[in-house]
Amino acid sequence: MIETVSRWKSHGGVQGVYRHASSTTASRMTFSVFVPPLAPGAIAPVVWYLSGLTCTHANATEKAEYRRTCAELGLIFVVCDTSPRGEGVPGDPNGAFDFGFGAGFYLDATEAPWSANYRMWSYVTGELPDVIAANFPADMARQSIMGHSMGGHGALTIALTLPDRFKAVSAFAPIAAPSQVPFGRKALRGYLGDDEAAWRAHDSVALIEDGKRFGTQVLVDQGDADEFLDENLKAPLLAEACKAAGIDLTLRMQPGYDHSYYFISTFMADHLRWHAERLR
Repeated sequence: MIETVSRWKSHGGVQGVYRHASSTTASRMTFSVFVPPLAPGAIAPVVWYLSGLTCTHANATEKAEYRRTCAELGLIFVVCDTSPRGEGVPGDPNGAFDFGFGAGFYLDATEAPWSANYRMWSYVTGELPDVIAANFPADMARQSIMGHSMGGHGALTIALTLPDRFKAVSAFAPIAAPSQVPFGRKALRGYLGDDEAAWRAHDSVALIEDGKRFGTQVLVDQGDADEFLDENLKAPLLAEACKAAGIDLTLRMQPGYDHSYYFISTFMADHLRWHAERLR
């Protein structure tokens, strides 16, 4: 059962924010859904959006500027939180922004104390899709996925692991090789332990090296003025891995753009049209 937190008409459709008790994360989870204008009884394809470090559902819901295009194209747009939260859920004891609250990294933690709640992979790929299917006019046979930064990492790794579920995948400034960068190494070690072989299941470049494939084109936009590009994002490593594996990657380096939602909102309509073409 879901609780409606807020509900607003927008571009002929409905933007809602909802909350439910998650058995997967053992916490209350909040997510947003935009439903475009639909005829009675109609269903629409679903685009999943995974946010980055420090974000909740609210960042993309309020800043990504997707509603006009989703209404035009007839797309349901779902934004979930980036980690479990609430009483009894552990956060980073030092209050770090890159681990704990806001930094679930879209994986299932195996290390205590994180393993009790930080099960974002199972939440995003299992429980939340069931909630969407049961409560919204969603065509679950037509799903695609996108994300930003940590969420771009999540979108790519999920699509590579579950290629038959998603018709399209795209990313804004993804953490492409987390096992090779500070953001990722801290999270993967904290959540999964010291065995780096276990990290490969949550590293896009490693997954491609290990034979995982996505059947259609992949779209990535990356700002060349992104302050995290060289140390933590590593777009060239993704390009090299895709080229070696024969994956059709379109990597667009966008001059002057940084890591912010000003960047994401600029190219969001392009990504949604890309997804809509593949969801037809």
